[in-house]
Amino acid sequence: MLRAWLIYLSKATWAQRIMTRWRPAWRVASRFVAGSKLEDAIRVIQEFNAQGISVTLDHLGEATTNLDEAQQATEHILAMLDAIDQAQVKANASIKLTQIGLALDREACKSNLRRILTRAKEHHIMVRIDMEDSPWVDATLALYREMRAEGLDNVGVVIQAYLYRSEEDIRALVAEGARVRLVKGAYKEPPEIAYPKKQDVDAGYDRLARLLLDGAQAAGAPPVSPDGKWPPLPALGTHDEARIAYAKEYAASIGLPKQALEFQMLYGIRRDLQRRLAAEGYPVRIYVPYGTEWYPYFMRRLAERPANLWFFISNFFRK
Repeated sequence: MLRAWLIYLSKATWAQRIMTRWRPAWRVASRFVAGSKLEDAIRVIQEFNAQGISVTLDHLGEATTNLDEAQQATEHILAMLDAIDQAQVKANASIKLTQIGLALDREACKSNLRRILTRAKEHHIMVRIDMEDSPWVDATLALYREMRAEGLDNVGVVIQAYLYRSEEDIRALVAEGARVRLVKGAYKEPPEIAYPKKQDVDAGYDRLARLLLDGAQAAGAPPVSPDGKWPPLPALGTHDEARIAYAKEYAASIGLPKQALEFQMLYGIRRDLQRRLAAEGYPVRIYVPYGTEWYPYFMRRLAERPANLWFFISNFFRK
C-alpha cells in the first residue's frame, strides 16, 4: 500500500507543486539527484571517474505535455551529449521516450530519437533507452529496433524483471545482440501483467540475468570500452546484494570475464557497494540524474526502498 501511494504521488501534480516549493525536500532529494545544471552533473561524473567508476547521465523529465517541450528536451539531451564529449569523461546517456514526445506523436518522437542517436554516434557514445511503465513497452522496443535497422546501433534498452513478458523479450533481444540493462521495475503494475511478490521478482531477475550472461558469453564476451562510453552487453541494475552475488557466481561458473558484465546502480544509493564491486574488478556504472524535473524520479526512489523513505522522514524536521 505504501509503495502504491508513493507511486501515485510521483504522478500527482498537486503533490509536485507542494514538494518542489519546499526547500528541505530538495535538500533530501539532492542525495539522489546530481544537481539542477549540466555542469553539476559533469563534476559528479569526474568524481566517479576518479574512483574508477563510469556513469550514465540522465537529464530528468518525462511525459512532456506538448511537442515544444519534447523539442526542448531533445535539445537538452543533445547538449548533454556534447558536454560528455567535450569533457572526455567516462559516461554515456540514458533517455526516456515520453520525454521526447512518445505520448504525443510517435513520428515526432522517432525524429527526435534519431537526432539524439546520430549526435551520440558522432561522439562514439551509446545511448540507453529507459523502460517506462507497461503501456510503453511495445512502443519502446519497436522504436529501439527501428533505430538499429537504420544503422544507429549505438543504442541499448532496459527490461523490467517484474513483467511476465520479460523472459520472452530478453530471449529475443539476446538473439539480436542487444545491450540490455536488467532492472526489477519501479512502477506500480497490476498483478495480471507483473509479479506482485518480491520473492517472485527476485527469482525472475536471477533467471533473466542468466539469459543475459549466457548471451554475452555466446557473443564472445565483449568488454566495456576503455573510454567508458560503451558498456558490455549485459548490465545488471540492482542494489540487491543477493542478486549481485548470484550473478557473480553464475558468471564465474560459465567463464564470463568480469569486464564483460557491468553492475549499474543509482546515484546516492549503496556507495559502499559501488566501490567494493569496482575494487573487485567489475565495471560499475552509476545512473546520475540531473535537472529541475526531479520530483517524479525522487518519489519513485522513495517507493523502491523503505530505507530511502526513512531517510527522507528523518530529515523532515532538520533545520
